[in-house]
Amino acid sequence: MISFNFNNPTNILFGRGMLNELGKQQLPGRKACVLISNGKSTRANGYLDRTLEQLEIAGAAYAVYDKFTENPLKEHCEEGGKFARANGCDFIVALGGGAVLDSSKMVSSMAANEGDLWEYAKGKEFPNAGLPIVTIPTTSGTGSEVNCSGVISNLKTQEKIGFGDVRNIPVLAIVDPELMKTVPARYTAYQGFDALFHHAEVMISKGLNILSEAIALSAIENVAKYLPRAVKNGSDMEAREHIAYASTAAGITMNLTLTTAEHSMEHSMSAYHHSLPHGAGLIMISKEFFQFFIDRHACDDRFLKMAKAMGIQNADKAEDFITALVELQKACGVDDLKMSDYGFEKSEAMTLAKGARSMQGFLYTSNPCEMTDEDVAGIFERSYC
Repeated sequence: MISFNFNNPTNILFGRGMLNELGKQQLPGRKACVLISNGKSTRANGYLDRTLEQLEIAGAAYAVYDKFTENPLKEHCEEGGKFARANGCDFIVALGGGAVLDSSKMVSSMAANEGDLWEYAKGKEFPNAGLPIVTIPTTSGTGSEVNCSGVISNLKTQEKIGFGDVRNIPVLAIVDPELMKTVPARYTAYQGFDALFHHAEVMISKGLNILSEAIALSAIENVAKYLPRAVKNGSDMEAREHIAYASTAAGITMNLTLTTAEHSMEHSMSAYHHSLPHGAGLIMISKEFFQFFIDRHACDDRFLKMAKAMGIQNADKAEDFITALVELQKACGVDDLKMSDYGFEKSEAMTLAKGARSMQGFLYTSNPCEMTDEDVAGIFERSYC
């Protein structure tokens, strides 16, 4: 609990209007490969133009790559790396949601290395350090703006794997909650719960320490208090600020403490059903996932701490965390999510369980007690409706 190793060299500029400070920063290169999604919002809301203007103020040239999808693909990361090389870019600017921020780590490495990205995903080391990265999140959920890893999908193999290179921790993160006010309510909820579960998984992890616990409980309290407000009114900037804080804090707690198998399970879900939003998948399985450890009294004291952070001040049993979790899902309008809505069949439970272990089995090592494939399949079956 007391010992930890904390190395998070990202310079974080956090708060409303911080995008306007980008042009005043010492940037890590002369020409940026600016990464955005293939959607319309970054351009339509003016975020891309504002970012490019700030780069010009800082004296940096740029080239824009705009093909990333919600669950980022191997091919786009490889292509983005080649695009950066072909355009003579010497640093990356990732402007977007979690998919773009995750992809920036892979584009960075592929801009400096040859080969098949999936071989690196499977354990091969990148010979060369990637390009320096500047992150500008437009959503609140992943915390990827301040850590070195990301999650990408391979449609051919139906795999979704998280990996990274410690050399790819962003050098600068501009976290401006004003860039998040146009996120639709449903996605605000999905992303907010992603942030919540990062911290909740850190709290039950074997690797929890005194620092990650303090940050996680602070973030959990903020999500519970402010996420319903952000969902109800996206222009509530106080609520947006507090959710953005919880998201960025998740990147820090995950640098301190490994998350658990809930994320392995969801990555298996969206590997086989690519249209599933990550946060939605986590919500679908969350109640049964955490109930599994409560039933085994694996870490009752930690569930009590989380329940109190979520507003149940007189919490006296681990199950109070589930009560708080369900109430928060109701308050955010996502308690009705069903696996069947995304084409899942109950018969897939064991396939999903085996996929979770094969794709990201290392996260099982931080579970607070043993969890077999049969246990995981049971969680999927009980979550299905």
